[in-house]
Amino acid sequence: MKRYIIRTTVLSFALVSLLGACKEQLDVKNPNQPTPSSASTESGVIGLAQGSVYINGFRDGIKYSDGIPGYFWTGAVGFHELMADVVGEEAANVYGNQIGMPDVVTLDDGSKVLNPSSINTQIALIRTINTNANAGANPLFYEWGYMYNLNNAMNSVIDITNSTKFSNDAKKNTVLAWAYWWKGYAYSRIGSIYYAGIINDKTGATNANYVAKEKIIDEATKNLDKAAALLTTIGTDANYLPTLTALIPTFNQVGKGLPPTTDMWKRSINTLKARNILVNTTAAAMTAAQWGQILTLTNDGVKSTDNIFTGRSTDNADFISAVNGSMAAKTTGTPGTVTYKVSERLIQDFPAGDKRLANNFTQLAAPALFNSDRGNSFNTRWQLVSGGKGQAGVVVLSNLTVGAYELTLASTYEENELMKAEAKIYTGDIAGGLTSIDAVRTFQGAGLDPLSGLDLAGAKEALRKERRVGLVFRGLSFYDARRWEVITKGRTGAVVVDKAGKVSTNATITYNFLDYWDVPDNELAYNPAAAGSAPVKNPK
Repeated sequence: MKRYIIRTTVLSFALVSLLGACKEQLDVKNPNQPTPSSASTESGVIGLAQGSVYINGFRDGIKYSDGIPGYFWTGAVGFHELMADVVGEEAANVYGNQIGMPDVVTLDDGSKVLNPSSINTQIALIRTINTNANAGANPLFYEWGYMYNLNNAMNSVIDITNSTKFSNDAKKNTVLAWAYWWKGYAYSRIGSIYYAGIINDKTGATNANYVAKEKIIDEATKNLDKAAALLTTIGTDANYLPTLTALIPTFNQVGKGLPPTTDMWKRSINTLKARNILVNTTAAAMTAAQWGQILTLTNDGVKSTDNIFTGRSTDNADFISAVNGSMAAKTTGTPGTVTYKVSERLIQDFPAGDKRLANNFTQLAAPALFNSDRGNSFNTRWQLVSGGKGQAGVVVLSNLTVGAYELTLASTYEENELMKAEAKIYTGDIAGGLTSIDAVRTFQGAGLDPLSGLDLAGAKEALRKERRVGLVFRGLSFYDARRWEVITKGRTGAVVVDKAGKVSTNATITYNFLDYWDVPDNELAYNPAAAGSAPVKNPK
């Protein structure tokens, strides 16, 4: 983290103007070299809190970047979607064509296509490329860099908020709730992908005390609970909504992105807490107590009518670009011209007759084939279209028109309902779980008949497929592949297009992916683990 702190404070102010704050509002003493001291006014703190999230946390907050994978929502999240086999990638930038490459693909005729890398396995690849010398070519660096920048920036927001005089407590507490929410979000992501991390609540400082991923998730819960407690204190105070409205960029306040009430926000917190339990335990190891926690949280989680935190594109790509700022955007178009290719395994998970498939994807006249020396798992017969095909009431998964695509940043109704469904299915209420799956399908306009009469295995399979297609491009699918042990046990009955364009419909894919990433060497090179730290390398 030592590498990121100075950059965090500078970017928070230098780029906050992109998100609607003006120099007069920020009271910047030296606009050519803005510093946190410039935020010692109520409006200045709000400007800092806004820019620190949308710029530092998700866009320009890290030292290295690569234009092919892009920023957080397409780079860091892209690695997740690649490893989840939601998309494939041919480009070699940041090892994108290898990080999601399975060890072995066994085709219908019994022939085996091995990982073409000279290293042969993804785990060996990670251990080879995770070096500081790789700089921005190290895929393990991105999520760590972005999320610790977000955490560090929120530390600064909390310190400055507590030292600034506000006109009333509700305004101050709204800003603090904002900071603790995003700190909880950052720790949630760190603890859900890295084997160890650092807990740091100090501005402009760090420590070398690495703790286990479980401790990082505990810290996420601690911060989310602080945010919830502040929101309870605020309640329906009239000063809350104007303050939150100022914290969220105007162009994001569209559709579901309108500012949530305090109760709506607390429900988003509950959904994120439920996610942290679910995705960090294998399904086989989940306990009755954990399922009970998830049911309690999701029963008071995001509702279909709730406003949530979302992002939109603008003409100037202030936050994201319409044409390449989201996973959906970078997957939209002719497969040979876009970064990410639609996975055949994603398409096969849509139920027969699903209007979401018909409205968003086109089958190509001939398979799109890519360099055979890079394997064949990303060959595809499918193309994601922009704007959908006009089917009324059906979700549109991609739209390249400026401002049209709604990027979900955190908790959603669909995720909450599907976690509720899973908890019910695994605790014996199969009918109740199927009802929740049906609710998501109805919400997205899938046009499918209600599920009924499924046994436990059938219900689990329906849930698996629905999480794949109903939460597509939201960066959750790798967590599922990990906890369902797909990354270790593999997938059978898979659809695969070989290098000659021949389609296998009963292929076996052996992924053999690392479940939690090692701490990036980009961090360890400058901040080596102190004595007594938890292991920073996954023993697998």
